[in-house]
Amino acid sequence: MRKRLIVSAAAGALALLLTVPASAAPYTPGTPGIGDAYYPNAGNGGYDVSHYDIRLKYQPATDELEGTATILATATQDLSRFDLDFVLGVKEVLVNGRTATFAATGESELEITPARPLAKGSPVTVVVRYAGKPGEVERGGYSAWLRTADGGVAANEPEGSAWWYPSNDHPTDKATFDVSVLVPDGTQAISNGILTGQSSRAGWTRYNWRQTKPQATYLATLAIGKFDIRTDTTPGGLPVVTAYSKDLGDNDGAARASVERTGELVDWLSGYFGEYPFASVGGYVPEVPTGYALETQTQIFYSPAQFSRGANTSVVVHELAHQWYGDSVSVQRWSDIWLNEGFARYAQWLWSEHENEGTAQELADYVYASYPAGHAFWTVKPGDPGADHQFAGAVYDRGAVAIQALRNTVGDEAFFRILKGWPAERKYGNATIQQFQAFAERVSGKPLGALFETWLFTAAKPAADSAGVPATSAAPAGATGLAPSAESGRPEPKSWKRIQETNAVHEHEQGRAQGHAHGRAR
Repeated sequence: MRKRLIVSAAAGALALLLTVPASAAPYTPGTPGIGDAYYPNAGNGGYDVSHYDIRLKYQPATDELEGTATILATATQDLSRFDLDFVLGVKEVLVNGRTATFAATGESELEITPARPLAKGSPVTVVVRYAGKPGEVERGGYSAWLRTADGGVAANEPEGSAWWYPSNDHPTDKATFDVSVLVPDGTQAISNGILTGQSSRAGWTRYNWRQTKPQATYLATLAIGKFDIRTDTTPGGLPVVTAYSKDLGDNDGAARASVERTGELVDWLSGYFGEYPFASVGGYVPEVPTGYALETQTQIFYSPAQFSRGANTSVVVHELAHQWYGDSVSVQRWSDIWLNEGFARYAQWLWSEHENEGTAQELADYVYASYPAGHAFWTVKPGDPGADHQFAGAVYDRGAVAIQALRNTVGDEAFFRILKGWPAERKYGNATIQQFQAFAERVSGKPLGALFETWLFTAAKPAADSAGVPATSAAPAGATGLAPSAESGRPEPKSWKRIQETNAVHEHEQGRAQGHAHGRAR
């Protein structure tokens, strides 16, 4: 009887198996893009990265870079293969310890097929061994690796990691980082976070950097060259690391007079934005021919050109503000760029107020008066500028006026609670403009849809008396939040020219974004 029951049970199980599809959830390739409308092939689908361990050896004399990247991730679907964003030559790929096949596809895709498919939810360890001369690699007429006389620098937006390590290159896939770099003695290597160790052997020195908080891939930076490196702490004990190329020439004094105020300025910004979100802060100035700066997380990149007219604390404030607005709280998609640039520009306006060089209201009035209706400035929608205009001046200036309009509409008490509460609520995450609007409405208790639609999503100059509370009166005005007399002309605030010089911060990125959109549409 027992044997017959076992046979019957086996037969039933077989019958059940025959009624179920061979694969209810087949293994499929991850997408070669994360789905961002501005850059469809930026990032990749099918997995989520938690950590990058990057070990490099770089020879400045020849621009030769050798690397091994170990990537820890989790499969978010049943994966038959997946992509990484990378442009250098690959020697070997291992997935979970087994040799994987790989191929370079498109302009910057490394397509990897593991020996065994990857089940959804399973841990994945990817090891990529590679080598190349990053300064000689271009994509769409562009190279993200800046060669210098004594080394090289990686600091670019909206992408740049592919020139020195393979990654899932989109802000929504943040990870922690260990970066270890071997360079010839007498040369330094700078990256994000804390320098955890330094050792020398046989003519080479290794620098080990660690970033323990989530970091977007484009915010990872690497600078190799001959630097004067300084270490200090803020009054609150936050480590500060600053570095200057030994060949800055006439810009050296102005650069130091600006960047050496980092500790003071980050403490000052904490009064507006809340507790600083990372374990260190700093900035470096390499001898590069570019004119921009970039908010690379904790270790900010500054071109020496930012200091060609003397000390420039305004640009330091701008990039430090990004540590809250852009780095800790990052965009969900690149069209949300106003959440980065509008608030970094507004921080400069707050600094102008602090320095008695023009209030935020005076700067907002001046911007409004400077561009007549019909000017191209008003055709850019800061809330959705398009890839071609992602870093246009209107995203910064009109974007900052929108923030002043918000301030006037909700009142200072609610406004500064919004300014400080948003980075706390979304710390280390990603967000959209719509989520910020909902947060501001919750904090202020006021409907803000018309205000946001007028200032961020309408390709026209807002009427001066359409909504909000102007600075010169307690009576309601309109969506601009500006004084009705703004169009009559305003004196130029003392800080204006210095703030406008900061527009060079992202002129490079704007050109890069246009090249990406046109040259790399895939």
